[in-house]
Amino acid sequence: MDTTIKVDSTVRDRLGELARQRGTTIRDLVAELAEKTPTEAELAARAEAATAYVREHVNPALSHEDLAAGEAFWAAVESGRVPTVADLYSTDGRKSAA
Repeated sequence: MDTTIKVDSTVRDRLGELARQRGTTIRDLVAELAEKTPTEAELAARAEAATAYVREHVNPALSHEDLAAGEAFWAAVESGRVPTVADLYSTDGRKSAA
């Protein structure tokens, strides 16, 4: 069953341009977005599975501090910074407060 989604004309035009660039229709573009964009629950499940895999196959001692340091690393990269280990951990191996 088809339905209509009302969006601002600017959004519609942008969707149209994105669809044209991909050689598809707005309808198929929106369907692909809905199909391929994970929900928060799906992202949490992926993170949990990845953490379990790393603990089982790579580093059984992987800690919550290590995971937090990894998140801080990617947040820095996304903000345009190139972090160092010192940015993420103090000299005693614990996560830095900074």
